Amino acid sequence: MEPITNDWERAVAFHGHRCPGLAIGYRAAKIALRELAAARAGDEELVAIVETDACGVDALQVLTGCTLGKGNLLYRDYGKHAFTVANRQSGAAVRVAMKSAAWSEDENYRSLRQRVLSGRATPEEEELYAGYQEKRLQHILEAPEEEIFKIEHINLELPEKARLFNSVTCAYCGEQVAEVRARIKNGKIACIPCAENYSRGWGERK
Repeated sequence: MEPITNDWERAVAFHGHRCPGLAIGYRAAKIALRELAAARAGDEELVAIVETDACGVDALQVLTGCTLGKGNLLYRDYGKHAFTVANRQSGAAVRVAMKSAAWSEDENYRSLRQRVLSGRATPEEEELYAGYQEKRLQHILEAPEEEIFKIEHINLELPEKARLFNSVTCAYCGEQVAEVRARIKNGKIACIPCAENYSRGWGERK
């Protein structure tokens, strides 16, 4: 196997395939690192806040070194292709968000995508969809960045660094759980899955 020689290939290898969503995160991460004059984080020198759980997050992790495991990747469930990266040392932060015009979808594309994803597409339709996706991917990678993204330097109150917590043992399943996530059930320590739900018609509580 030949060595991976550039950031895009590393992102593709990590994600598993090429796609327009990955390209969005790739370019956003490149822009953020440039704007912050920063390199990939080895520890928690950078922190990223992502507003989607889509493909682009994988590219951002590869390029910025902000990952869930290190605690410097934070997820906000907003459903937006928007990525904020901050430098802890300088305090600078930049938010890179995809413009709506860069991801326009007509009804024919939506119908085709639905058929492909549902497994009902013909081989010809699958080939047509793959070509359409590749065209979108190349546009995202090559178009002027101001056509694709809104780039803003913002003031951001940096979250605290990731903390380590003591572990306790769930009395019901016997598995260890971070103390801060533990519950009490019948006077005993319980993990969240083992804790009972409580409801009186006003929604569930744990």
